[in-house]
Amino acid sequence: MHATLPLLRDSDFPAIKRAELKTVQVNMGYRCNQSCLHCHVNAGPKRKEAMNRETAELVLAYLRQSRAETLDITGGAPELNKNFRYLVAEARKLGVHVMNRCNLTILNEPGQEDTAEFLANHQVEVIASLPCYLKENVDGQRGKNVFENSISGIKKLNALGYGRENSGLLLNLVYNPTGPYLPPSQQSLESDYKRELAKYSVTFNNLFTITNMPIARFGSTLVSKNQFDDYMTLLKLAHQDNNLENVMCRSTLSIDWQGYVYDCDFNQMLGIPIPLAKKPRPHLQDLMAVNLEGNAIAIADHCYGCTAGQGSSCGGALE
Repeated sequence: MHATLPLLRDSDFPAIKRAELKTVQVNMGYRCNQSCLHCHVNAGPKRKEAMNRETAELVLAYLRQSRAETLDITGGAPELNKNFRYLVAEARKLGVHVMNRCNLTILNEPGQEDTAEFLANHQVEVIASLPCYLKENVDGQRGKNVFENSISGIKKLNALGYGRENSGLLLNLVYNPTGPYLPPSQQSLESDYKRELAKYSVTFNNLFTITNMPIARFGSTLVSKNQFDDYMTLLKLAHQDNNLENVMCRSTLSIDWQGYVYDCDFNQMLGIPIPLAKKPRPHLQDLMAVNLEGNAIAIADHCYGCTAGQGSSCGGALE
């Protein structure tokens, strides 16, 4: 795999600083039942990295101390971590809103038969990857039969109330482009998704469009196809200054499976730690008495992926 960090370091991206912390995003490990081409985590079935109970306890302690409103849990497939349910249940006891980034197919895996019910019982918001509403596009990006298994996962969630009006159980889908281009209008694409997925008798609340970052598998593929420079040019030409105010790194803190701290999930995968005086690689335990508001955010050229066009964040378009 081609390393993309050396191609991103020399950046003219505008300097930005942290605002009030609202979301703690936690990566519980890189093991996954899928190996998607666009995955910026390089997740897959053979990955062994997994958050232990001690680190999960530290996350809970930080939630208490920081008073963050939301815990955003990701992976890999976070449901495969043995501490996943403990972290969810304890965070909900604290009154924290919990979001689970689910690939949908995990709900059909052996040992995960009751996962959808667990999520519903704890009122967890599900943010589910479905890069297209067409079977051929999804299977081409994520593997054979993934579309069919994803629809099955949505049906399980729908049966529990997810995606249904006034149920209080949010099911939001995520679109990623299948190639080196920007997502279309989030609003118009959501209408297309709802129309096309209705043919399978499934429903959801919102669609989030997320730009593919020129890092990890996707970035390496761009390098292999000699498309990296063209994609970076596309991102830079589409940069919108007004998106800087709402980029996710201003209000989100990213924690890796070992408890090390980053400004965002993408910096985590590139190994670019949060800037903190006298701490070259800050750990969550270093932040227990630290107010990060006003702290400089570590930047590189991949940051243009968040400010291009309509903007992109873990919550979809910024505009």
